[in-house]
Amino acid sequence: MLVRDILHFTTQSVVSHRMRSSLTALSIGIGVTTVVLLTSIGEGVNQYIVEQFTQFGTTVLAVQPGKANTLGISAGVLNSVRPLSLQDAIALKRAPYVQYSVPVVSGIAPVENGGRQRTVNAIAVGPDFNLAFKFELATGSFLAEDELDRPRAVAVLGSTLRQELFSSEAPIGKRIRVGGERYRIVGVMKPKGEMLGIDLDDSVYIPAARGLELFNREGLHEIDVVYQDGAPTAEVIAGVTRIMTARHGGEDFTITSQQQMLDVLGSIIGVLTFTVAALGGISLMVGGVGIFTIMTIAVRERTHEIGLLRAIGAPRRRISQLFLGEAMLLAGLGGAGGLLLAIAVVTLTRWAIPSFPVQIPVLYAALSEVTAVTIGIVAGLAPAHRAGNLVPLEALRAG
Repeated sequence: MLVRDILHFTTQSVVSHRMRSSLTALSIGIGVTTVVLLTSIGEGVNQYIVEQFTQFGTTVLAVQPGKANTLGISAGVLNSVRPLSLQDAIALKRAPYVQYSVPVVSGIAPVENGGRQRTVNAIAVGPDFNLAFKFELATGSFLAEDELDRPRAVAVLGSTLRQELFSSEAPIGKRIRVGGERYRIVGVMKPKGEMLGIDLDDSVYIPAARGLELFNREGLHEIDVVYQDGAPTAEVIAGVTRIMTARHGGEDFTITSQQQMLDVLGSIIGVLTFTVAALGGISLMVGGVGIFTIMTIAVRERTHEIGLLRAIGAPRRRISQLFLGEAMLLAGLGGAGGLLLAIAVVTLTRWAIPSFPVQIPVLYAALSEVTAVTIGIVAGLAPAHRAGNLVPLEALRAG
């Protein structure tokens, strides 16, 4: 029996039982579709987070108060934690390779203009914020350099907030209230979008010192350090660490690079994606049970046919290959159909909801198809072995 004969025999067996073959392949296809769709969401979320973090550049360090790891003991038990100050931010500008050092304090505050009021993100930053994070101004200017103890009450509006408070009216030079205090508008930002759920366009930007007063804080939330492209990250971190340690008398702060944040988030999402893929794989196992059942029935139905093949000289190995090939074909067709359906659903979703983070993971898509075929092989082994071991005379009598 030639290879082409095996292929023809296998194909004819599948085609001759269309309904049964379709239902069996469908069980595998549903499993593949489930795996691909679930992992597509995980892949989409991962790419979304990477895009959100890298839209402001990739050379950013976040300096935050408190030591993240101190032998499993809170830093406050061993030494006092000094708050991050505006002077710290200024000092970090002297670190090697550093271009910008941006103090940051943020919170929620009411913003008023006449009878219009909105509660928005109040982001208190340094004057280099727009340059450091690539924000562009639609009109006016950003926050000017000020003496630390006498910051001017000026504000810059996000594009959405400007529209809500002033509509078509020009806002530059007008007065608004932020948290009950009067501020003069000096600029309006171009649309920037969202970052991890924070609407940067529905925000007001004020000087960092004013933010400390507004939110009644002793120290900054963090200091964002932007360094030169191509600079060795380890040396930049070492320089920032030296300056902060000298100023604070100890390492009571945490420095996190953007790559570290991406690695941590990526590993978490990777574990979640693998978990949902494993859960989806249960559907594939159910499909494997279906293939085993169908192939067992097929062996019983075609016992006489097997006897004829054995009687004319077909070896046991060839008989087993016939039924194993049929199981592989059913699993392969089902997997391919499920993969095409998943791609269609993802494509339709991206077209209908462009903002929804979904992306076909090539690795998991390929693995799901390989797994489907493997399950088909495993499920078909026992029936194929049984078919190959049938005694020709008994098989003919059974027919």
